[in-house]
Amino acid sequence: MNRPETPAHLIPIPDVQSTRDERKLAIDRVGIKGLRYPLSFADGEDEVHATTATCAVYVELPEEQKGTHMSRLVALFEERALPGAAPLSVAGLRDFVSALVARLHAPGGSVEIEFPFFVRKIAPVSGVASLIDYDVRLTAELSRGRFASTVSVRAPVTSLCPCSKEISEYGAHNQRSLVTITVRPRETAGIGELLRIAEDEASCELYGILKRADEKYVTERAYDNPRFVEDLVRGVASRLAADPRFSAYTVEAENFESIHNHSAYARIARGW
Repeated sequence: MNRPETPAHLIPIPDVQSTRDERKLAIDRVGIKGLRYPLSFADGEDEVHATTATCAVYVELPEEQKGTHMSRLVALFEERALPGAAPLSVAGLRDFVSALVARLHAPGGSVEIEFPFFVRKIAPVSGVASLIDYDVRLTAELSRGRFASTVSVRAPVTSLCPCSKEISEYGAHNQRSLVTITVRPRETAGIGELLRIAEDEASCELYGILKRADEKYVTERAYDNPRFVEDLVRGVASRLAADPRFSAYTVEAENFESIHNHSAYARIARGW
C-alpha cells in the first residue's frame, strides 16, 4: 500500500538566505530599488493623496548572514496598499523604517520614496480649479538607533529677468523654472508648506488652467516681481535658515532660459 504524499506546503524548504557566510564582510546596504507601488500619502491635516511611488528599500546585512529576505521588503509596501491601511506621512517615516529594521532583524535600514504630488489650485481671477503636479522625494534611515530623514520637493514656477526688464522698452523675457528644496527636519514640515515657500519667492506661481483674465494677472505679477536665479535660491534659503525646524537645507533653482539654448542654475546648501 502506497503512503500518501506529504502536501507540498508541509515539505521543509531550506532558508538559504539565513545560512552563514564565512567571508566576514558586512554589507552596508542591500535590498531593492525601482519598485513602483500605489501609495496613500497624508500631508499634515490635508486630505489623503493617492499616488504611485517609486521606491527603494535597503537593510544593513551582518557579516555572518549570507543574504536578506527580499520578499519581506516588498511586503512592507503591500501592507500599505491594502484597503484601510494607514497612509504614509512625513511624521510616520520613523515608524515605517523601524518596522523595516524589526522585520528583517537588521542593525539598520533605509527607504527612498519618490512620487508625484497633485494640488488642486484656483486661478487667481476666474476661480477656475485645476490640478498641478509637483515632485516629492522622502528618505529615512535608521542605524544603531540613530534616525535621520530628508524631505525634498520640486516646484515649477515662473521667473522674469530683472536685467531684461531694466534695459528693454517693450517688456522682459521670462521662463519656467524649477525650484528644488531639500530639508533635514528636526520637526515635521508639510509638503504643501515647502511648496508654498518656493512659489512665494518666484516671480509668479503656475496654474493648470488660466482664462484670459488670469493670464493677464500672472503676466503682470511676474513683471512686478522680477527674479534672477540667484534671487530664487537666496529668497528660499533665507526663509529656511530662519526656521528652527530645519537642521540642514539645500535650495536649487534652474531657469530654462527663453533667449538662450542653456539653463541658468544656482544652489545654496547649509548644515549638512
